[in-house]
Amino acid sequence: MKESETNNKTVAENRKARHEYFILEDYEAGISLIGTEVKSIRQASVNIQDAWCDIERGELYIKGMYVSPYEKGNIFNRDPIRTRKLLMHRREIMKLLGQIKQEGLTLIPLSLYLKAGKIKVHLGLCKGKKNYDKREDMAKRDAERDMGRAMKESRRGSE
Repeated sequence: MKESETNNKTVAENRKARHEYFILEDYEAGISLIGTEVKSIRQASVNIQDAWCDIERGELYIKGMYVSPYEKGNIFNRDPIRTRKLLMHRREIMKLLGQIKQEGLTLIPLSLYLKAGKIKVHLGLCKGKKNYDKREDMAKRDAERDMGRAMKESRRGSE
């Protein structure tokens, strides 16, 4: 995330996306919600693991995002997995559309967070990883973990 987003409260994160995709670019978008959905998201009752974004008729939508029905809501609760509109400048949406169509990239929501009282979506323009790429990343992570353990043990031994 960008430096300005570090003091925001993260509500939901899509950790699977970082394992499954190369993230080429980041974007921030607002999201159009109904009142009870906002209350539910503020309680962190949301799942974006299986969500993706799509551009239809020049507008950006998020699909597959699950927002639990607000328990104190009644008739105002909406379908938990309904398609929701994302708010971005038309120029950015058209740029994304061109990249998605030409290069075969995908828009994936990476996280949902609160920024100045508004709910924002952190989007990533992603390219799918192959199995060997995933194994490479896992090997790097294991090597870093082993180095960290060795450094910690060497510090303990010197004390």
